[in-house]
Amino acid sequence: MHITQKDIITKIHVIISICIVVPVAFVYGFNSSSQFDIHLNTIDEHNFFKAIMGLYLGFSTLWILGLFKTNYLKLALVTNMIFMLGLGFGRVLSILLDGTPTFGYLFGTVAELFLGFYGLWVLTSHKRSANT
Repeated sequence: MHITQKDIITKIHVIISICIVVPVAFVYGFNSSSQFDIHLNTIDEHNFFKAIMGLYLGFSTLWILGLFKTNYLKLALVTNMIFMLGLGFGRVLSILLDGTPTFGYLFGTVAELFLGFYGLWVLTSHKRSANT
């Protein structure tokens, strides 16, 4: 398998996303208070965070498929961009309305927006290069 510079530029943000989202999914699902100022008290709260874990793992699975199967790549790129920008803009809204969270969430906000906009750039530059 030959990896080109174009492959790296196209897929690096998806690889980074997988490397972050998968472990965070398990932390959210099984031990959210270990890394974040989150203290789950009800079964509904535990259920909510397990659902978030499932959502994160589901998207990560799609992104992994996109890395190895060409016919899933565009779907992986689009969903990664939407996932990251959705999280990032949701966190920005929270910062504006609720106040400043812990450093981990601030860093996450910047990283999610960066990965989302990088994905948008990859998608728009792919479209332009396909049209030329």
